[in-house]
Amino acid sequence: MAPLAKPGVSRAVHLFTAPLLWTAVGGLLMARGWSWLDPGRGRLLFLAAGLLGTLKSLFVLDRIARRSLERIVRFQDNTCLGAVYSWRTWLLVFLMMLAGIVLRSVTQPGPCIGILYGAVGWSLCLSSRLGWREWYHRVHHHEIA
Repeated sequence: MAPLAKPGVSRAVHLFTAPLLWTAVGGLLMARGWSWLDPGRGRLLFLAAGLLGTLKSLFVLDRIARRSLERIVRFQDNTCLGAVYSWRTWLLVFLMMLAGIVLRSVTQPGPCIGILYGAVGWSLCLSSRLGWREWYHRVHHHEIA
């Protein structure tokens, strides 16, 4: 039996996939966080989530996004799609998912978790701008296929 081929893709696909994942996950987290806030005044708390998320994006995630993009730019074409993030980043993703599951299982989702999800979601979406900019620049300037 022949070995399975790795799902190798071009750098352009990696540069598109990295911010796409951050945007999609961020959007899902924000939607879930929004749903746990009470209508009306409770949803004003989402502004606090936006502020916290902006700070996290600018002071933490932007650095991680830049490092990830630098890795991708050095890739050869036909690099495995899973390499879009380093193994440490994938481990962090797993740990964050596990933390979310534990948090939701030990407490009833409400305003505090809603704000947390909103902040994390917004920070992912905001930092994804770096990836979208890199992808757009390189694809539209024909630096990568």
